[in-house]
Order: sequence, then structure tokens, then C-alpha cells
Amino acid sequence: MNEVGSFALVLHSHLPWLAHHGRWPVGEEWLYQAWAGSYLPLTRMLGELADVGARDVLTLGVTPVLAAQLDDPACVAAAATWVGMWQARAVELAGRGDPALRDLASREYRAAARAAEQLSTPWRHGGSPVLRSLADAGVVELLGGPATHPFLPLLDERVARFALAAGLADARSRFGAFGGGIWAPECGYSPGLERVYADAGVTHFLADEATLAAAGRSTSAAWRVRGREVAVFGRDLSVTDRIWSSRIGYPTGPEYRDFHAVDEHSGLHLHRVTGSGVPSSGKGRYEPGRAALAVERDAQEFVARVRDRLTEVADRDRRPGLVVAAYDTELFGHWWHEGPAFLARVLRLLPAAGVRLTTLRRALEDGAVRGDIDLPAGSWGAGKDFRVWAGPTVEPLVDEGFWVQRRLLDVLDAERLGRRLLVRRPDLDQLARQALLALSSDWAFMVTRDQAADYAWRRADEHRAAFHRLAELVQRGDRQGATEEAARQRTTDGPFGDLDARTLLRQGS
Repeated sequence: MNEVGSFALVLHSHLPWLAHHGRWPVGEEWLYQAWAGSYLPLTRMLGELADVGARDVLTLGVTPVLAAQLDDPACVAAAATWVGMWQARAVELAGRGDPALRDLASREYRAAARAAEQLSTPWRHGGSPVLRSLADAGVVELLGGPATHPFLPLLDERVARFALAAGLADARSRFGAFGGGIWAPECGYSPGLERVYADAGVTHFLADEATLAAAGRSTSAAWRVRGREVAVFGRDLSVTDRIWSSRIGYPTGPEYRDFHAVDEHSGLHLHRVTGSGVPSSGKGRYEPGRAALAVERDAQEFVARVRDRLTEVADRDRRPGLVVAAYDTELFGHWWHEGPAFLARVLRLLPAAGVRLTTLRRALEDGAVRGDIDLPAGSWGAGKDFRVWAGPTVEPLVDEGFWVQRRLLDVLDAERLGRRLLVRRPDLDQLARQALLALSSDWAFMVTRDQAADYAWRRADEHRAAFHRLAELVQRGDRQGATEEAARQRTTDGPFGDLDARTLLRQGS
């Protein structure tokens, strides 16, 4: 079949810092569910594609704060324990005597066994060796990003530069290299960030379709931002929403396993979506065979839509085009149980349909940049603006975030002027680390969307309180007290061991 264009699938893997901050209902449990449901199946599937010689299959973003947790020995061990409990729950379910439940229990047990095997073999030293091997094989392009996933348009430029530099340094230490691409947190952009990106060595990032459209540009190509050697790609929503939409996306199909209906005895998901608005008590029993048929149907439909879209683009532009579809990785497996099977099928069907799989970096090398763009501010959130992270509901978070940044810069400036920064300081490193954790975009997102909002408020408050407690000791000149407090904080909040607060003062504005 004639090739009609290229398809770039971009997966954004991210969770906030959850280690040592509660287990249930929000906390480490969230990490282990996504680990077992999404990260393990996805890397297994990509490994199988690499083994048969597939290259440039997709672009995979893994935020530094998530990568830190996937490499943390305590988290790896706890994930294995969680998977063991998953197996135990499956055994309990099988003992109820219902033949249909025994079949579901058997499937759950086998899935848990596969996860346990992965955690004990390729993942036994954490996620970095697995991800690095996929990148080295050429099957994926890995994206970098700012350390704790802050919403960059709301940051002081020096802090934004520091967060990005810390994140890219972390990517180099874990994966051996930084390929030039980043996932801009929340696809957030404001004019001026292209300078921050260019100075950090970033060559490409993503924005939402609406942001490009506001500048009169299409998502079927990449665009050079404000004359800088930094290119922006946009999500094609006509394709992306076939999966992404909470109203009409494939995961809403009645045959698929329901995420929200949980069996109160086993904690397992035993029901299917059944229909829009159907309460848990009215949902039908999950039937894997019916779900498998739905996967094949929807995969075929998705591939047809991608081909049709590329044909439209080629007819309009008189040349092969590009479709970029970008999603949260956790959608595939964690939220949408059948998502990994769907992806595996789509990635095999697309080449047969005349669609070339590509990564963003490969697309650039193949000439995807068509010209310049005067990119306006935007995000992929509700309203395609900043309201999710800076609206009235989260105004206190914005205000407190401003003062955290201001105090961080003031403390470091004072220590520099006092010539107390001649050597690296663990207390100041921890001060910067706590500031970055407090500035994570997740807390505002969760509050605005009313998703575990109490947890988000508490986490933001805890990180700010720890930051100010440590800052007070530093400003009082209590070096011993500050060092001891920093050590205490690092027992729960210790990602990015190479982070050096002194580099913040070297960030130009």
C-alpha cells in the first residue's frame, strides 16, 4: 500500500512525587497501580517490537520525578510486594466458587505473575536500564523535562531554567544522553520560554493544537518558534480525541473493563463499562472475549482515521503530512485496561495501512519543520489557557508558589554574597529540592479538577512548610540545624541526588 504520511505517537509518563507520602487511597498505591498496569505492559510490548527490528515506533516521555521513583530501590521492592498482594487477591477471588469469577481470577493471577517476573528480571535494578535499552535499540525516543513537572509559564525565569537544567541533567545520568526533545509540562507555553529551551539545548517540544491554531499554523508539520532553533509540534485533536475524549473515546466503550467499579472483597475490577451513566450496581460482569473483539474493532477504526487524516493533509498540502497524537501513558493499562493491547495492535496495523511510524526526532530529521511560528501562550488544559493552574480555585497555590521562589532566590543570593557557597551545601540543595516539589503542577491540577483535592492541598502545604522551616534555619545562620533538618527531610523527599543549588545562581534571565 502506498505510504500516505507519518504518525507520531507520543506518550507522556508522569506521576508526582508519591514515595513516602501515604499509601491509600492516594499515595504510593497510585504509583504501583500505574507501574503494574501501564509501565510494565508498555515496556514489554516495546521490547518485543525491538526484538523483531522495529525502529522509531513512538516517542516516550518519562518525567524526572517519575524516573526517580521507578529507580528508587525502596519503591522497586514495594512494587514487587504490591504485585504479590495482587496475586493473593486473585487467589481469594478464585476461591468463591463461581466459574466465571474463577476465569477472571485466573487471568488476574497470570497478569500479576507476568508483572512479578518483569520486576524480578529486567526491572530488578529499576526502570532506567529498561528505558535506556529501548532507546539504545532505536525503538523509542525518550523525552526529558523539568525536574518536578512544574507549570513553567508561572515560574520566575531563573527558577524555570534551574528546574529544566536539573531535569535534563537527571535524564543524562539515567539514560546516558539527552536527545533534545522535552515534554513541556501540561503543554504549557508562554512567549520567552523558547529562549529557555534553546539555551538548555532543547530542540523540540509539544503544544496543544489550539495553541498552534491561534497562530494560524497546522499540526501537520513542526514549526520553528520565534526564529529560535527550537521546533514545536502540535497534537492533532481530530485523531487524538478518538482515544482521549471522556465522552466518545474508545475507553468509554461498553465492553471494556470499568475502572471505577471495584469489587469490595477482592479490590479487583470485575465489571465492564456497560453504558454511560450506569451505576456500579447495574454494571455487567466483565467478559474478556467481548473486550478483545472491541479492541480489534477500535484499532481498525483508529488506523482508518489516521490514514484518512493523512490523506486529507496530503491533498491539502500537496505533500505527505504528519499526525501527532499525544496521551498520558497511564491511560493505557491503568485507566483503560485494554489500552496496551490496543496500542500493540495499532502499531502493527499502521505500517500495513501505508502509515509510517516515526518519532518526533526522526520527523525533524526528515524535514518536518515548515517555517516559523509566533507561538502564543497556551496549554492542553481546560480552556487551553492557564486557568487550571492559575484560576481562582488555586489562587493560594499560585501566591504561595511566588513567595517560595522569591525566598529561594533571596536565600541563595545572601549566601553567595556572604561567600558561603564556595562548596556544595546539602542544606541548600534540599531547600531547592523542596521548592521544586512544592511547585509541581500536579497539586493545582488535582485541586482544580477536584481529584483527591484534599491530598493535593496537604502535599503542597507540607512541601512549603518544609521549605520555609529549612529557609528559616539557613537565614538565622544555624548551619548545623539546617544540615540536620535537611537530612531529616531527605528521608522522605530525596529525589535528584545530584541537584546542586548553586547552579540556580548561574541561570541567566
